[in-house]
Amino acid sequence: MIVPFVWMLLTSVKTPADIAAFPVRILPTKWAFGNYADALQAAPFATYARNSFVIAASHTVLNVVIASMAGYALARLRFRGSQLIFLGFVGALMIPTYTKILPEFLIVRFMPLFGGNDITGQGGTGWLDTWWALIIPGAVSPFSVFLFRQFYLDLPVELEEAARLDGLGELGIYARIMTPLVKPAFITVALLTFEGSWNNFLWPLLVTKSDSLRVIQVGLSVFRTENDTQWAFLMAGTTLATVPMVVLFLIGQRYFVQGFATAGIK
Repeated sequence: MIVPFVWMLLTSVKTPADIAAFPVRILPTKWAFGNYADALQAAPFATYARNSFVIAASHTVLNVVIASMAGYALARLRFRGSQLIFLGFVGALMIPTYTKILPEFLIVRFMPLFGGNDITGQGGTGWLDTWWALIIPGAVSPFSVFLFRQFYLDLPVELEEAARLDGLGELGIYARIMTPLVKPAFITVALLTFEGSWNNFLWPLLVTKSDSLRVIQVGLSVFRTENDTQWAFLMAGTTLATVPMVVLFLIGQRYFVQGFATAGIK
């Protein structure tokens, strides 16, 4: 599992001659650490990294807040149609991501009253090439709602009954009583959401055309052309794009593993 990452790191500090050498050289004959500086100068990676972070952080916050509320409602509140709504979320998990790209693009393109569009969604560009298109479609995932529901479902009912007797409202029970008990779920959803958003390539590529809105994964494509690939710079950029996710996982791995293990037991 570690071999691809080691190969990426070694390639990022090789010269073009070492990369093209045959037979393949595992270690570089000359350590070209300047590839990192050159890669950063080849494109506005600071802007790309900032955009990726803003989008990933926004998705993480929105997903954690909204999905936890939805999961709590489906697990602890009794209302007509709750099981049907839950089955809808489970059904949404079965839909492949790439089959949703075209419908989502059309919704973004014909969003009424945005980007010059009239009330019927005609005449302009809608949310294309805006922050709205990058943030709103990925704000909540069905899997996050499902995971939160499984955690909230396992909490003892005596806790909320005692809180109601003390006069605490439903929002207070959710925020002050139940939510602190499902910390592994929050860490798991936050890590998965941030990782998925940070590594997203296709959707930002489709809905943006301005350099000021490009993300880091799209920015890496500057090192790949029809006739050539600058492997050293590409691996250096990929390493820089990978490091944040590795650090986040190392920080939250205990809760991450605990979250999946507990959810699997329920």
